[in-house]
Amino acid sequence: MGLSIRAYARHRGVSDTAVHKAIRTGRITPEADGTIDPQRADRDWAKNSDSPREGTARRAETVAVKEPASEPAAPTFHTGGTSLLQARTVNEVVKAQTNKVRLAQLKGDLVDRAQAIAQVFKLARSERDAWLNWPARVSAQLASQLGVDAHTLHVALEAAVREHLQELGEVRPRVD
Repeated sequence: MGLSIRAYARHRGVSDTAVHKAIRTGRITPEADGTIDPQRADRDWAKNSDSPREGTARRAETVAVKEPASEPAAPTFHTGGTSLLQARTVNEVVKAQTNKVRLAQLKGDLVDRAQAIAQVFKLARSERDAWLNWPARVSAQLASQLGVDAHTLHVALEAAVREHLQELGEVRPRVD
C-alpha cells in the first residue's frame, strides 16, 4: 500500500492538484487501490516530465547559491508557460508598434477612419446629385440637335441615369 495523493504531494513538494494532473496526463500511475508508490512515481515523474530550460535552470542555480542552506527554498510560480522574458518581449513589441503608429499619425501618414468614411460618403453624394441633375441640363440641347421632343428625351435620360445609379449603389465598398 502506497501514499495517498495528498501525502505524495507533500513528499514531492507540490500541490495535490499537480499530482492529479500528473495522473490525468499519464506522467505517473497510481496503484490499483488508488494510492501511489513514491519510488516508482518519482522515477516516472522524472522520466515523463520535460526538463527545465537552460535559462530556468541557470536562475535556479543562482537562487540556490544566494539562499542560505538553513532556510526553505522560495516557492516557484508557473505562469502557464509564459516566462517573464517572453512577457517582456511581447511588451516591447507592442510598445514599438504603438510608437510606429503614433509617428505615422504625427507625420500625417494616417487619417481618422471616421473622417475618411464621411469624406467618401460626401464625395459619392455630390457625384450622385450631379448625375441626377445632368438630364435636366442637357436634354433640351440634345433634343434640338436630334430633332426629338425635349420632354420625352428628358424622361428617357433621367430613367437611364437613375437605373445606372441604382446599379452603382448595389456595390458596397469595404473600408477596412
